[in-house]
Amino acid sequence: MIELEGVPELIDPVMVAAFEGWNDAGDAASTAVAHLDREWKGEVFAALDAEDYYDFQVNRPTVFLENGVRKITWPTTRLSVVRVGGDKPRDLVLVRGIEPSMRWRSFCNELLAFAHELGVEMVVILGALLGDTPHTRPVPVSGVTSDPDLARTMDLEETRYEGPTGIVGILQEACTHAGVPAVSLWAAVPHYVSQPPNPKATLALLNRLEDLIGLRIPLGELPEDARAWQVGVDQLAAEDSEVAEYVQTLEEARDTAELPEASGDAIAREFERYLRRREPGSGPGPGLATEGGDSPFLRDAAGGGRTKPPKPEQPGPEAVPGAETPPAPEAAGPEAAGPEAAGSEAAGSGAAGSDASGSDAAGSEQGGSASPEADGRDGRGGPEGPEPPTEGASGDAEK
Repeated sequence: MIELEGVPELIDPVMVAAFEGWNDAGDAASTAVAHLDREWKGEVFAALDAEDYYDFQVNRPTVFLENGVRKITWPTTRLSVVRVGGDKPRDLVLVRGIEPSMRWRSFCNELLAFAHELGVEMVVILGALLGDTPHTRPVPVSGVTSDPDLARTMDLEETRYEGPTGIVGILQEACTHAGVPAVSLWAAVPHYVSQPPNPKATLALLNRLEDLIGLRIPLGELPEDARAWQVGVDQLAAEDSEVAEYVQTLEEARDTAELPEASGDAIAREFERYLRRREPGSGPGPGLATEGGDSPFLRDAAGGGRTKPPKPEQPGPEAVPGAETPPAPEAAGPEAAGPEAAGSEAAGSGAAGSDASGSDAAGSEQGGSASPEADGRDGRGGPEGPEPPTEGASGDAEK
């Protein structure tokens, strides 16, 4: 039995999780959960024992000084609770960590034990993958689930993927087998500019999360950061004619693929989502953080100052469905990856209709028809692809 002293009874709690590493292209997913934690001032109430799940030669601990005393921060996964105020208060259990190196089934069982003890009603797992999507279009965000009923009631795609998976796929299947409704949201990040951060993809994930759980999320400086990011990538692409031509080819492929979606119904659905998100009184007010009890693991941290897993070799380029995409040109600037970064088979219809464009302030966002059932281009660029270099267990479950 897990004892959660100091954590009050939660109101309609939803668990939102993200893991750095293979499932987190551009750090978009982990940054989204970090944003929620920061905006709503979450307090850590528990952390998993790093000794049980992490290879410290892959994710090394860091040493720091605090008031002249040397201390160690261990890589781990931590949990915090935030209470979102407003007309309809709701609590979020935030899970932020690093993809574990081993014992994935035990890892998921421990998270599910917390979810059961806290009365979590649904688990939402955020991820990001590299895709053949232009940075000038809205970021495609796909919502998938293994639950046919949930797929029907929440307008999600029922996953049909078969192949290698990461901790996001394992946790989603663990939730399904435990009878806990679970959804995965995947943002597609342009493979030719894959270096973190990617505030535009983070913004798209948060906007899609708003629609899914019915909360208005304070975006802070993210819309401005997303605009600045796009302007920077525009400038890099303009300096290299081959990159500019390649981006134009991706734009044409995206536009062609989306022509059937440019219907009155699709536009109406998008406008309704926008109104729901920004309607006065429909969202919560300032968040009130709950007070977490003392924990022997509070010095463990999922962020800051640690070494991230190395990236494995990237597979070769694949074609965008419905369009022939030429090989990517040489990278335009230090932040752009070369053609070897191109990959990602954007599978299935996904939930491309749920492109999280946010408000007008968010600027134009990336596009593409990528889905979470696409091959990852690097060790952290997609949910399904070559096995990561870490010594992951439980990779036998399908997403």
